[in-house]
Amino acid sequence: MSIRRACSVLEFDRSTYHYKSRRREQAGVEARIKEICQTRVRYGCRRVHVLLRREGWEVNLKRTHRIYNELGLQLRNKTPKRRVKAKLRDDRRAASPSNDVWAMDFVHDQLATGQKIRVLTVVDTFSRFSPAIDPRFSYRAEDVVATLERACATTGYPKTIRVDQGTEFVSRDLDLWAYVKGVTLDFSRPGKPTDNAFIEAFNGRFRAECLNVHWFLTLADAREKLEDWRKYYNEDRPHGAIGNKPPVCLMTPTGASSPPARQKSENSSFRRPMMGSRAQCEAASLLSCLGNGGGRRSRFVTSTPVPR
Repeated sequence: MSIRRACSVLEFDRSTYHYKSRRREQAGVEARIKEICQTRVRYGCRRVHVLLRREGWEVNLKRTHRIYNELGLQLRNKTPKRRVKAKLRDDRRAASPSNDVWAMDFVHDQLATGQKIRVLTVVDTFSRFSPAIDPRFSYRAEDVVATLERACATTGYPKTIRVDQGTEFVSRDLDLWAYVKGVTLDFSRPGKPTDNAFIEAFNGRFRAECLNVHWFLTLADAREKLEDWRKYYNEDRPHGAIGNKPPVCLMTPTGASSPPARQKSENSSFRRPMMGSRAQCEAASLLSCLGNGGGRRSRFVTSTPVPR
């Protein structure tokens, strides 16, 4: 029986019978998506699509999403139950240029031997650029100052640094460093991590994409791997909040000069460092001790300011 006779009996269009699919071969795209997801295990469909477009693949988001689902690469995140609606502080404004507002916090992890380490993470809230990720076995206030000095030597000094109420951040050493450099320390409210949401979000990505992926043998090995991930995060990793660009694209070269001192904020959550002749003498003596690497640790700053 001829094709024409068979199609007429079945009431089937002959053009449909002779149709040949024009879909392009997608084996190469599937292999590349698998390679990306094996290397970056916490990357979702949209970020994988951005990397494919960077490499020159002619695919749209719908095709990437279809292949991503067919390969079974969906991320399964447990959504936390929110019993209380989080309310952010209304007295904060969004950072406009880079080096306007930084956020800083600690992350805890351990080596393969079981020894605990603390990692100081710093991020720019405007460009999402990370100036420093520094692991140590223990952190004191002078260590925080030393890390900030190294970071500011390449990116410049920020106007404000958002920190929590940790003992390293409320110490006299960091307070005097901020006073000398003209930096405002913006402390979050106790028990309110949403006041410093930028660093909390950065620490979540840092733990999912770096700490949970690597195995650290020594402190030097951890420092090398964390620095490699920081460079990748700043220079290559697409960030959805800034148009799928790497954070280095929004950094403006401001040099390493300190910004001029500013007036005290009216809000009580912003605590300016101590002022006055007595405070200046203490600042000079303590900074000289820190520079020489000696001297005993200074006590924490009390809530009572020094009279002017």
